[in-house]
Amino acid sequence: MTNAKYNAGARTLHWLIAILIIANIAGGLLHEPLEKVVSLMPAHKAIGMTILVLSLVRLGWRLTWTAPAYPATMTPLEVLAAKLVHVVLYLFMLAMPVTGWIMASAGKYPLSWFGLFDMPKLPVAKDSVLAGIGHEMHEVGGYLLIALVLGHVLAALRHHFLVRDDILRRML
Repeated sequence: MTNAKYNAGARTLHWLIAILIIANIAGGLLHEPLEKVVSLMPAHKAIGMTILVLSLVRLGWRLTWTAPAYPATMTPLEVLAAKLVHVVLYLFMLAMPVTGWIMASAGKYPLSWFGLFDMPKLPVAKDSVLAGIGHEMHEVGGYLLIALVLGHVLAALRHHFLVRDDILRRML
């Protein structure tokens, strides 16, 4: 076992983005059932834009800092799978907010960041092909992201409780 950890910046960004993604998945799934009680969409959009900005910061951080090595007990196939999942998670951390931004830009409501300021809308017409693609990708991508997040969490828990290596502790 190794005591190597991700640095404090990487750990903070990881957990902050993780919490925001889970909150936004919940908001996306619950916005229609709760629409007569509370409007979740303004917060969902603002959180999504926050995730986009934080993900860009995290990606920049990751490109300028070397992550700790994987434990020697991991097979080359496990290391490859971990790297692929991380790449796909980064892609989703960027693609989901962008497709949401496309959808919001095609809508009639302003795109506000928690009521503090309006964010610019992209030049997307309501009935355009781009708006339709953005909507479908956002909806399907949401379910794929749920599967990715669950797989990521389950893999971390497997490493911690079954394999008993330091994979999870590296991010704590």
